[in-house]
Amino acid sequence: MLSRLTRTRALALCALPVAALFAVVGLAPLPYAIAQPGSTADVLGADEGRPVITVSGAPVRPTEGKLLMTTIVATGPSVDNDFATVADAWFRADRAVLPRDSVYPPGKSDAEVEKHNLGQMKESQDAATMAALRHLKLDPKNVRVTLHLADIGGPSAGFLFSLGIVDKLAGDGAGGDLTGGRTIAGTGTIEPDGTVGAVGGVSLKTQAAGRDGASVFLVPKAECSEAEAELPQGMRLIPVSTLNDAVSSLKALERGQEAQIPSC
Repeated sequence: MLSRLTRTRALALCALPVAALFAVVGLAPLPYAIAQPGSTADVLGADEGRPVITVSGAPVRPTEGKLLMTTIVATGPSVDNDFATVADAWFRADRAVLPRDSVYPPGKSDAEVEKHNLGQMKESQDAATMAALRHLKLDPKNVRVTLHLADIGGPSAGFLFSLGIVDKLAGDGAGGDLTGGRTIAGTGTIEPDGTVGAVGGVSLKTQAAGRDGASVFLVPKAECSEAEAELPQGMRLIPVSTLNDAVSSLKALERGQEAQIPSC
């Protein structure tokens, strides 16, 4: 039978490889990106001294309130997060741990990822313009829309761009006065036919919106559950599937027609 001292030494020796394993795991890079709430931008306002939305060839009106597009910020494709960093982020409500390949195209450098994201932004701006003009029944050959928003990439601002264009254009009465003086935020991709698509990171975007004063958040219908997970106190969620849904809901909100406003 082993003496108590011998058993203690044996246990200590057995523990050494385990401790070494945890030390290696703690320092080893893991294939995850860590995201957190990012900036917001008022698409009805200005960016770097230039209007975010400029329209020519059709009447425009002065707008009230704000339409905030929301973003998340994630560690870059070349950043290696260790176990301790990932574990800390995992248990924080203001962080999200995401497989890196779900955030960035695999095998791409930071510069290549930035170029890819800017390309997606340009495509989303074109789709946003087309969706808004179709909603207002305006001819894109006669109406020119220019969108400017620096240092933001990806497709998730498309839906808010469309709303902003609709809000600025007087059109035939179908647009205008969408905010009612409120600060309204949201996210979603947009198709030229007005379909709103899911984007991911919604629970972080609602936090960014709440931080910057939004009282209403327009969320792609498929992401209602995620949006509710960390919803700031007092913020109202309105699910949308199309641009038409969003315009109708915001006008009903302004008129106090609660029965016509969907909820998650």
